[in-house]
Amino acid sequence: MAKKSASDTKHPLKRFSDEQPASYKEPAPFEHKGADANGHENPLHSMMQRFDKAAEILQLDPGIYKYLSTPVKCVIVSIPITMEDGSIEVFEGYRVIHNDILGPSKGGIRYSPDVNLDEIKALAAWMTWKCAVIDIPFGGAKGGVRCDPRKLTQRQLESITRRYTANMLDVFGPDRDIPAPDVNTNEQVMAWILDTYSMHMKRTEPGVVTGKPLVLGGSRGRREATGRGVMHSTLCGLSKLGIAPNKATVAVEGFGNVGSISAASLYEKGAKIVAISDVTGGYYNAKGIDIDAAIKWSDEHDHLLEGFAGGEKISTDELLTVKCDVLIPAAREDRITDHNAAKVQAKLIVEGANGPTNAGADSILESMGVMVIPDILANAGGVKVSYFEWVQNRMGYYWDLETVNKRLEDAMVLAFDRVYENSLKHGVSLRLSSYILAIDKVARTLKLRGIYG
Repeated sequence: MAKKSASDTKHPLKRFSDEQPASYKEPAPFEHKGADANGHENPLHSMMQRFDKAAEILQLDPGIYKYLSTPVKCVIVSIPITMEDGSIEVFEGYRVIHNDILGPSKGGIRYSPDVNLDEIKALAAWMTWKCAVIDIPFGGAKGGVRCDPRKLTQRQLESITRRYTANMLDVFGPDRDIPAPDVNTNEQVMAWILDTYSMHMKRTEPGVVTGKPLVLGGSRGRREATGRGVMHSTLCGLSKLGIAPNKATVAVEGFGNVGSISAASLYEKGAKIVAISDVTGGYYNAKGIDIDAAIKWSDEHDHLLEGFAGGEKISTDELLTVKCDVLIPAAREDRITDHNAAKVQAKLIVEGANGPTNAGADSILESMGVMVIPDILANAGGVKVSYFEWVQNRMGYYWDLETVNKRLEDAMVLAFDRVYENSLKHGVSLRLSSYILAIDKVARTLKLRGIYG
């Protein structure tokens, strides 16, 4: 089966023209009113609703509650760059360190016109719980720059990245805070961060970022890790439901790095992929979609829009409600909500994206008997292999792909089993069980370390 390698995979950043766009308009400032301009629930609100339920079950001390629900640090920086026509544009960048009790903070950096502080706070908190669930000595962080990469040249993106990094020199560091790729960022962006940081430190520091190109100290298997982790989580869930992988039907929302690799990995296990989608729309085929052909088409055309002959055209919203055994939302936050959850026909939801299900949908899905493997467990494969990359950087010794993949599989299966057993113990969903385990671990660590001051 054809597989996408880190070198031949197309990424939105590779499609940007080197010519200056005719005009560039910075997105209007985000105004938080509990929901975004499209009426989507604020992700920070969703995260805190789950946090509150877990804290109540744990009978968390009020002081510990305040500590764990408050970010350690929120940094906002301006990023001025000179455009090709000589004009100056100023972008806004964020880095939120939610918690660093377990170790250096860890989290991706996204470039998007709708990035805002509440979103970054929520994503940073999810990283804290994710690192605790997958059992690595990292805290949680997240970063972002409010810009539209589709309207920027490669040179402008490099300038934004380097200025953002320079502004974050007191935040980033292999023992302090370690960025990684996220939405609209990739290995090249990590290479720019590594170089900028290293130039200021006057020594090469490969451990300052993960998700780097292999030649700069990246880890084998890192690019595929999140998608492979989703695959392992799916297999664990199917096992509990008594469904054989080669009898399972799967719908994947989002055909980027995570979604396409999740689909390809499950396809290799014999699953029938009946629906896929990206930002341009989706396709449905009850007989199964040829994932090799879909990946090839997406690579060659950078999207799934008109032209791919693999199935009937459907909308991304329709994909979420197609009849299937497994639904993998691997696009963005807030896709399964209290407005459409009752229409979901899947038996198992495996969250490839961060926060794809809002808090209002939780009780609806539970009442329907849908098993949900939450984001902080399902997509933790990425941060697990990021940890492997960081360890290899510190040792100066690098593992082969088989070793990375085996250790990833062992970690995902162990984490799932731990969360599943805890859910039975407390009589709660896998999501709430994950939060309970993560919050309890961080809280116990905090109590042992104590509060300085």
